[in-house]
Amino acid sequence: MSVIFAMSYFSFVMSISPGPVNMIIISSGISNGFKKTFLFISGATIGFTVLLAFISFGFSKIIESFPNFLIYLSFLGSSFIIYMGYKIINSAEKIELEKNKSFVPKFYEGFLLQWLNPKAWIACVAGVSLFSTSTNDLILFIIIYFLVCYLCLSFWAIVGQRVMFLFQTQRRVKILNIIMGSLLILVALYLFYMQLIKVI
Repeated sequence: MSVIFAMSYFSFVMSISPGPVNMIIISSGISNGFKKTFLFISGATIGFTVLLAFISFGFSKIIESFPNFLIYLSFLGSSFIIYMGYKIINSAEKIELEKNKSFVPKFYEGFLLQWLNPKAWIACVAGVSLFSTSTNDLILFIIIYFLVCYLCLSFWAIVGQRVMFLFQTQRRVKILNIIMGSLLILVALYLFYMQLIKVI
C-alpha cells in the first residue's frame, strides 16, 4: 500500500507542477473551454504514458550509455515549445469577437510535445529508477501515472474554463494569448540556455 501511495504522490507532483504542457492546457482552457482542449490532454497523457513504458522497458539503458542524448533532446524540445508559443501568440491576431479563432491544440501536438519535453523525460527516468524493483511494479506505476496524469491535466483545463468569464472580450483574449505564448517561449529559451551551459 505504501508503494502505491509513493507512486501516486510522485505522479501527482510531476503532473500538476507547472510546465510547457500545463501552460498550453490552461491557456486553451480559457480560450476554448474544456471540451476543445480534451484532445490535447488525451494526446499529452497517452504520449507521456507511451514514453514512460518505452523508458521502463529498455530505453533507460540506452540513455545511460549516451548521456548527451537528453541534452540534444532539450534543444529539439525547446524549438518545438517555441513553435507552440508562436502559434498561441499568432492566434491572438486572428481572434474575432463573435467567432473565436483562438489556437486549439491538437491530439498529435500533445503527444509529440511530451516526447520533446525535457520535463517529461526527466520524470520518466526518475520514476523508473525509483520504482523498477520488478516488472509488476513498473506496470503498476505506468497505470497509476496514466490515471493521475489524465486527472491533473484535466484539472488545469477545468481551471481555465472556470475563469473563462474573465476573458469575454476580444482584447482580453488577445492579451492572454500574447502573455501565455510569450511565457511559453521564455520557458523554452530558459531550457535551451541551461542545456547550452552544460555543453559549453
